Amino acid sequence: MVRPVATLDLLAGLAILVGLAGIAVPILPGLPIVWAAIVVWAVVGDDGARWIVLAFATVVVVAATVAQFLVPGRRMLDAGVPGRSITIGALAGIIGFFVVPVVGLFLFFVAGVYLAERVRLGAGPGAWESTVHALKGVGLSILIELAGGLLASAAWLAAVIA
Repeated sequence: MVRPVATLDLLAGLAILVGLAGIAVPILPGLPIVWAAIVVWAVVGDDGARWIVLAFATVVVVAATVAQFLVPGRRMLDAGVPGRSITIGALAGIIGFFVVPVVGLFLFFVAGVYLAERVRLGAGPGAWESTVHALKGVGLSILIELAGGLLASAAWLAAVIA
C-alpha cells in the first residue's frame, strides 16, 4: 500500500526542485538549497532513515562542492591556462557575483581569464583558446554541481517512496 505524501515531503520536494533549477540556470545557489531542504526534512521528520539520507546527501554535496572547483581548475591548468590567469578570473568572478548576482560569477570569471590571457599572449588566437577552456571549465563545474544535486535528490526521493 502506498502511503500518502506528507506535507513535509511535498515542501521538501518543491524546495529540492527549486534548488535543481537553480543549478541548471544559475540564479539561485542550487546545491545549498537542495541540501537545506533535505536537512529540514530530516530534522523535522520522525524516523532514523532520514538521518542516513541526510548523512549521504551531506557527503555528496561536500564532494560535489569540492570537485566543482578542483576538477575544472586542474583541466584548465592541463590545457595550458596559467594559474595566474585562473586566479585573475576567480577574483573577477567574485566581484561579478556582487555586481550581477550569481550569474556574474561565471561571466566575470570568463572575462577575467580572457583579459589576463589577452595581456599575456597579445591579440592572437591564444587568448581566445584559453577563454574557451575557461568556458568548458564553467560548464564542467555546473555539470558536477548538477550531478551532486541529482544524487542527493535521488537519495531523498528513494526514502520518501520507501
